[in-house]
Amino acid sequence: MPAIAPRVNEMKYVPTIGLEVHVQLRTASKMFCGCRTSFGADPNTNVCPVCLGYPGAMPVINEEAVKLTVVTGLMLGSNIGAYSKFDRKSYFYPDMPKNYQISQYDKPLCIGGSVAFDAGGTGKTARLCRIHLEEDVGKSTHMEHFSIVDFNRAGSPLMEIVTEPDLRSADDAIAFLAALKQILLYARVSDCNLEEGNMRCDVNCSVSPEGSATLGTKTEIKNLNTFKGVYNALQYEIARQIEVVSQGGKITQETRRWDPDTGATYSMRSKEEAHDYRYFPEPDLLPVVLSPGTVEDWRKSLPELPALRRARFQSRYGLPGYDAGVLVADRDTAEFFEAVAAIQSNYKAVSNWIMTDVLRVVSETGKGIAALRITPKHLADLISMVDGGTINSSAAREVFGAVLETGQEPGIIVSERGLSQISDAGAIDEMAGKVIAENAKSAEDYKSGKKAALQYLVGQVMKLSKGKANPAMAMDALKRRLDAGG
Repeated sequence: MPAIAPRVNEMKYVPTIGLEVHVQLRTASKMFCGCRTSFGADPNTNVCPVCLGYPGAMPVINEEAVKLTVVTGLMLGSNIGAYSKFDRKSYFYPDMPKNYQISQYDKPLCIGGSVAFDAGGTGKTARLCRIHLEEDVGKSTHMEHFSIVDFNRAGSPLMEIVTEPDLRSADDAIAFLAALKQILLYARVSDCNLEEGNMRCDVNCSVSPEGSATLGTKTEIKNLNTFKGVYNALQYEIARQIEVVSQGGKITQETRRWDPDTGATYSMRSKEEAHDYRYFPEPDLLPVVLSPGTVEDWRKSLPELPALRRARFQSRYGLPGYDAGVLVADRDTAEFFEAVAAIQSNYKAVSNWIMTDVLRVVSETGKGIAALRITPKHLADLISMVDGGTINSSAAREVFGAVLETGQEPGIIVSERGLSQISDAGAIDEMAGKVIAENAKSAEDYKSGKKAALQYLVGQVMKLSKGKANPAMAMDALKRRLDAGG
């Protein structure tokens, strides 16, 4: 089925989009049992009678999962329910062995909240309806003539973040998801690894005539696990719905699936309503009652929101918006910067070294910044030596590499390798004279107006000094001699 493009029509249609984002929480064990949540284990090995739904097996609430869900709500400005409960949701699919899912219905942990995001240079906000906690299902893999199910994931703590229908385009949806992912990573509630299924979402989408007070009939696209998939599925579905309604047709409320190979969505089943799930309170679990003191203790542990930290980096350290955005993108990187900035006041140099050199190594090695051998003090000392003229930028790169390899102090490396910069004016002047004498043509080129020749001569001084000469002093010495006719 080819992708559909909307028919040219005078009437304009406005998309309305809501997301249900499913986030696997960073816990060591599952939601209601002690089975591990580690990814990549052999199929159906991280299982037990509880997560396999054996009769008589009793669930026990994972307290850490409750805490991480509440922390998420606090980060996003939600109201935290002092009293919440778990419910049974009838769920007759092969990937849920109990034939019901333990979830939350009318008393979730978190109500309301919002996520601010930037879409195409425009600041926007999407309201949240709720954040609730439930257990994940198993993973189904469909073959040509049969399907197989791995229950290792079944029972893992799954947080569902439900938005209000505040998004208006596929670009909005992606910008929202990127902002949400960054906040979740900052709070360290989830790894948000899309490849491992840590973050997935269902997309609700409808279209209505511009200016209409009534929303159109929505469809739901299930289990999108990449940002690209969300974007492409929405682009297709919006165009498909506009094509249908512009020709006088009606949208059916249904659940659809996205096929990335064909670039189209396909009908799966009619859309369920809440009553179809036959919710009722989970009889094997007590309600969750949170004291104000507990919630307040969790609130005190919250990190600074990325957007607030980005603004503070610009005002406190005088960094350009681009620098602040790069440094704040990852919490560990932002904290590394602040640790260096606490002992080194050349904030722009700190930013440049982290963005250019440290993050390059992070990208090349796949290691987090905290796993590198270079410490904030190492980098601060290195910058101080460059600023103080002890070493030049070329030597600094060599020292940086050596620190990464050995973890030694920069000063020790400079001393052992003899990398100290030559800043003796007499010695540099003598080298400048020798270079001019040995490169008469370049000297004449400079005198005739070819300024680029000066850079070549500076390079020869650096070569003669084995990279140790102070480049600025070398240039000054050369210019002085050449301008004087030497």
